[in-house]
Amino acid sequence: MLRVNEPAPLFTLPDKDGKAVSLADFRGRKVVLYFYPRDNTPGCSRQACAFAAAYEGFKELNAVVIGVSKDSTASHQKFAEKYGLPFILLSDPERTAIEAYGAWQEKKNYGKVSMGVVRCTYIIDENGIIEKVMPKVKPDTNAAEILEYLAGEG
Repeated sequence: MLRVNEPAPLFTLPDKDGKAVSLADFRGRKVVLYFYPRDNTPGCSRQACAFAAAYEGFKELNAVVIGVSKDSTASHQKFAEKYGLPFILLSDPERTAIEAYGAWQEKKNYGKVSMGVVRCTYIIDENGIIEKVMPKVKPDTNAAEILEYLAGEG
């Protein structure tokens, strides 16, 4: 995992519509960058819906929400439509950003060890510096915790 006060690694990835989105596009705004294992799984769906429910609060604080997984742009499009997700979903099948942010790790599931995307969140400040690192976040409370943190900043 990256650490607070480090420059956030830059990336350019396609969104659900295939449009290239770069982290650098959001200089001057806070970025909530969250990594999640897979579209349409129970935990990831709850986490995405929690971000969607809190989206107006993020907008009021001038913060951009970006979700990243290995899923395809087509999968992201269906996921966003199914749950009415108003924020950016980026497709990273080559794990460029996933690995740069340390979200590709060894996982244990029912005693089986494998590599996969771990659920984690970064808050990146207006200058592209990592402001907060949240490893092993809970899908149901992640969005609310971030919103509370950002609101307390003012």
